[in-house]
Amino acid sequence: MIKTKRIYEPADPADGHRLLIMRRWPRGIRKTAVDSWEPDLGPSLPLLTDYRQGKIDWPALVQRYREEMAGRPEVLAKAAALAKAGDVTLLCGCQDETRCHRTLLKEILES
Repeated sequence: MIKTKRIYEPADPADGHRLLIMRRWPRGIRKTAVDSWEPDLGPSLPLLTDYRQGKIDWPALVQRYREEMAGRPEVLAKAAALAKAGDVTLLCGCQDETRCHRTLLKEILES
């Protein structure tokens, strides 16, 4: 099962494998808070910058993120293998889960 969670929420045994999917390490988080880190599952820095600066809207970010992930089949395969082996929780710092790449990645991995 694939779950999503904000990295700043407390860890729970039900999380299973805690996979951080951010480009940069989040402030104030210890390395022991996650089981693995895959920065290539996060949006590219230019994509994040365009979104944060308002150059693109959410639908455009969704499209570009999906395109980026399509170009990284080996990284997606690793994440999919983790999910097949047991519970995985995708971790990111975004506050709004409905506008976060962790939710998009979950959809990609489940399809």
